[in-house]
Amino acid sequence: MKIDTSTFKTPPLRTANTPPKAPENSARASEAVSLSQTAAPLMSGEKPPVNAGKIQEIKDAIAQGRFQINPEAIADGLIETARDLVNSQRKA
Repeated sequence: MKIDTSTFKTPPLRTANTPPKAPENSARASEAVSLSQTAAPLMSGEKPPVNAGKIQEIKDAIAQGRFQINPEAIADGLIETARDLVNSQRKA
């Protein structure tokens, strides 16, 4: 699978000593941020639900050598996540 890099632009690198560049529209005194209801439990410190049985099943499969890894599916998922992140940054 060939990755088309023409649609992705890499942001310029910043060193630890370089302050971030202020956005051109930084004249606004304040900006409002709202979080979805999905984010509320994360902000409250609650732990996400965990399926201990499924975790143990996967651990056993790995230990027994029967866990199948699909690198194509992993790569496709990573590419899709990267596209979503790039698209969400373009909209912002």
